[in-house]
Amino acid sequence: MCSKVTLLGFCLWSTVVFSQKINREEVFKRHEVHINEVDTLNSLSLGNGKFAMTMDVTGLQTFPEFYKKGMPLGTQSEWGWHSFPTSKKYTIEQTLAPIKSHGREVLYAKQWPAGSAEAEATNYIRQNPHRIHLANIGWQIIKKDGTAAMPPDIKAINQRLDMWSGELISEFEVEGEKVRVITLVDQNNDLVAVKVNSPLLKAGRLKLQVKFPYPTNKFEDEAAFYDTNEPKRLSFSMQNTSNLTLSRKLDDLSYSIQIYSENVAIDPVLGKYGYVIAPKTKSEEWAFSCDFRKGTKGTTNQSFETIRNNTKTYYKNFWNTGAMLDFGKTKDPRAHEIERRMVLSLYLTKINCGGDSPPQETGLTYNSWYGKPHMEMIWWHGVHFALWGRPQILEKQISWYGRAEEGAKKIAQRQGFVGLRWQKMTDNEGQETPSSVGSYLIWQQPHLIYFVDLLYNENSDKKVLEKYQSLVEKTADFMTDFAYFDPKLERYILGPGVIAAQERFDPKVTFNPTYELTYWRWALEKAQDFRQKLGEKRNQKWDEVLDNLSVLPVKEDIYLGAESATDSYTNPYLMTDHPSVLGAYGMLPATKDLDPKIMQNTFDLIWKSWHWNDTWGWDFPLAALTAARLKNPEKAIEALLMPIRTNTYLKNGHNYQDERLRLYLPGNGGFLTALALLSAGSKDQPTPMFPKGWTVKMEGMKVMP
Repeated sequence: MCSKVTLLGFCLWSTVVFSQKINREEVFKRHEVHINEVDTLNSLSLGNGKFAMTMDVTGLQTFPEFYKKGMPLGTQSEWGWHSFPTSKKYTIEQTLAPIKSHGREVLYAKQWPAGSAEAEATNYIRQNPHRIHLANIGWQIIKKDGTAAMPPDIKAINQRLDMWSGELISEFEVEGEKVRVITLVDQNNDLVAVKVNSPLLKAGRLKLQVKFPYPTNKFEDEAAFYDTNEPKRLSFSMQNTSNLTLSRKLDDLSYSIQIYSENVAIDPVLGKYGYVIAPKTKSEEWAFSCDFRKGTKGTTNQSFETIRNNTKTYYKNFWNTGAMLDFGKTKDPRAHEIERRMVLSLYLTKINCGGDSPPQETGLTYNSWYGKPHMEMIWWHGVHFALWGRPQILEKQISWYGRAEEGAKKIAQRQGFVGLRWQKMTDNEGQETPSSVGSYLIWQQPHLIYFVDLLYNENSDKKVLEKYQSLVEKTADFMTDFAYFDPKLERYILGPGVIAAQERFDPKVTFNPTYELTYWRWALEKAQDFRQKLGEKRNQKWDEVLDNLSVLPVKEDIYLGAESATDSYTNPYLMTDHPSVLGAYGMLPATKDLDPKIMQNTFDLIWKSWHWNDTWGWDFPLAALTAARLKNPEKAIEALLMPIRTNTYLKNGHNYQDERLRLYLPGNGGFLTALALLSAGSKDQPTPMFPKGWTVKMEGMKVMP
């Protein structure tokens, strides 16, 4: 059955409608999140891309200790970083270890084991700086007997997240008394605005409680660890009876919360870990805002309704620009779940990933890896923004590269290479972190070239290429120098000294991982193309490597995980983690040495035999991308909905992984990228593809490289 839409001679199995206008609000309203019980995994977040708060069923962060092993009640920002004080000076040089590669010894920043002389420096650098939780903003609810209400006391819960307007509406009862809370986050300031209605307020039994969690030195920080010395770090000042500034001096970080109580006098009282703030006016309604700022300057006196109207306008404009899909006419029940995950992923990536640095894998909800972003994952965090017609968000993220250039240069120089070797586990300023795996990864290296290609494809403006030319050239220079001409093989290879994106390979012996080898070829060819578009000649050294770069490793008509891993599909351990070989024809288009038939064989083997229970959230969109390029939309949808724990999407839209990683934004971003490829195709195959019988409306989607 042919589609109503036929492009470039391709006959589709689905109907993709371009001409009908999508009612975008209706699409969002179909998937509003409703919470009717205390569910610690389904707390709900509000944010603006560089600041976010996660709320429990009370509409604020009332029970952080209770929620800490679910979706923690965090308040995080792009600027809120802290380091524990130390009398010692730790440097990356204290963590270096050599590995034999490129015919010599190359130094890598290694994660040393406990008990070793280097472990102290390793641990400090990994843990510092770390992102912190700025505060818990919650309610103090007093019951009739004078005790504080606990989660079992919260009854008649009716909570609704209106993603179209950026509002959280929370209704509940305590001992039969109703409470209604409207919460929102300003889209231009790191500010939460709240309006509450309740008889408990008039009775003096509902107050605002601001607590300050103390940072941990753990992998994660769940916004519920407190220090008895906290009052010594705090101070407050009153500008008038309605304007209160709470200040915190936490070692190397100073910040404040400017609290504006609308037309109501407030009275702060210092408590064990923060302040309790009560309105003096006996009314059933109270509106206030909490403005988080690095430093202490300024006040915010906008009314709740002004902030609310501005937020609604912002969200309406945001959702009505960029791309959208509508699956409402498709009867296949899988389409409804695809659309639900789509809407929630659009929302979660919007509120977590819009800053001037790449997000961490858990966004602005709670820490993973001490709050540090991982630069190989920026592909999954950023590519979808460009494909969904919001390239400005991707461009904000990649401004990091300019700040991190000096650090990348130092890594390359230390290892004896030219150009820039991009960091893996880092921070907003591009510092390096020692790692037993991350230091040996290389698939983050070509990402910048991929991003520049996406930005250039938006309108073919040479100014984009000119803006990034220096960084692209230095990125490609390292890639060329890192490719080693093996005198025995008489060709350029990648490695040893490499761990593939499938983090299952020994860096001492691994060379030529298939995905990375493909990415090297694609990116160097693209960098040459950029030079020619700018009127420059091709770089001879880059061409020398391209002309003599190893071909993709094949065994029995299957692409190996790496040329050095001839047991890629017989060793059970090598059938776990990311099936990254699929990225060679999924994340990337076909390069000149890639055979789609061999990739089809590879895909079929991986689909049947991979240990999918030992994978991560972005592995399912990865498989979907490859299935789409192989013109199998049915398999792509099956991949996106595969019933595996790490492919779980909770009520709040978060991609659950395990007890440690209760959310995982690369899964959400990858899901949106896969939908983009299915709906708009790629440059070499610009044809929408969905399963037979599906009807999908599409607006504004961009083709993938």
